[in-house]
Amino acid sequence: MSNLHDPAQAVAWLRTTKAIRERCHAMFSLAERHAMPNFELHLSAVPAAADYVAETIRQNYPTLQIPYHARWRHFAAGGIDRWGQLAKTLNADKNEIARIRFDLCVTSVLLDAGSGPQWKYDEEGRTVTRSEGLAVASLHAFKAGLFSGDKSKPLRADAAGLIPLAPNAIAHAFQVSDGNPLVGVDGRAALMRNLGQALKSRPDLFGSDARIGGLYDYLLSSAVKDGKLPATAILAAVLEGLGPIWPSRITLAGVNLGDVWRHRGLMSDDLTSGLIPFHKLSQWLTYSLVEIFEDAGITVTGLDDLTGLPEYRNGGLFIDLGVLVVRHDALKKYPVPVEDEAVVEWRALTLALLDHIADPVRERLGKTAAEMPLARILEGGTWAAGRRIAREKRPADGGPPLIIASDGTVF
Repeated sequence: MSNLHDPAQAVAWLRTTKAIRERCHAMFSLAERHAMPNFELHLSAVPAAADYVAETIRQNYPTLQIPYHARWRHFAAGGIDRWGQLAKTLNADKNEIARIRFDLCVTSVLLDAGSGPQWKYDEEGRTVTRSEGLAVASLHAFKAGLFSGDKSKPLRADAAGLIPLAPNAIAHAFQVSDGNPLVGVDGRAALMRNLGQALKSRPDLFGSDARIGGLYDYLLSSAVKDGKLPATAILAAVLEGLGPIWPSRITLAGVNLGDVWRHRGLMSDDLTSGLIPFHKLSQWLTYSLVEIFEDAGITVTGLDDLTGLPEYRNGGLFIDLGVLVVRHDALKKYPVPVEDEAVVEWRALTLALLDHIADPVRERLGKTAAEMPLARILEGGTWAAGRRIAREKRPADGGPPLIIASDGTVF
């Protein structure tokens, strides 16, 4: 049991999936007692929501062979296997290919975080938008060597390439213009520069060449036992190595907590009072890195120890299907700051509801938790269903039911 009065132990606890689930389910308990200021919880709508998610899964994956909810799906937008095409050109062993994939995946995930409804990417006449567009754009930027300090070795991301990265370089790579605005360009560039500094400061994690792919070697040597690697070990390394990159929001004992927010509904007498951790981008990144290890012959265990992802597609699903009802119409009319308690509630309830809906979805599909872990339910079902219902409800842009004022590093 962690001593949450001790700063180091409190920080360590807030970085665990146990803490994420415990705090989000505590918020869920408040909602069950109708004690949430901004949302009403209607559990009677869950069966219909599970039906909708299961139907979406059957539409998208008729054989129920569902991949993980990972960045690699977005690289294949429009049915084009862009990573597979690139991989065929590589003359490298499996470990170097894994390092290249780490370099690509981490930069691409961190550059995602929502595009806004107007942005698009033109790829040789093909238009790609939203997360898929950001993935395709970041893949082309990676291939061009944007993140490498050694232009003779473009397929890498290291401190030498990331630290000098300016907003105009990101804007150029993502085809940003007055007519093609991208949310949070400055924030994304700052995140890349912060990433470069983090790589440089932790040679124990990223190697002497300060390369993202060094984290693959670190995990191989420190966490793999008998060919197996716990999913939570990947997340722990991600949170440890990338923790300093996030914009400074809430700190504890001088440590930037990252995707951790306050809500007055969960006060306690220790250092974590009122704090709710999510670590959304870090967990999505972890789901994405799992595939790299599995393709390299490492068995990743405990996948369901990770949580669902509290972002606007999963969260929008529950609002649009009536599981969550917004108490105040003003929340739907104006952009809401990401630190607002309404957004914290929405994200916490979303994460708890993903746990709540997983078994009903499995039952409808005749699958066990082992056969269909949450990472597959997210990909085949809830995320895709959130996008589907958004298009039905708001055909003009398919946007979420609430508009979040984000700096490009949360969603």
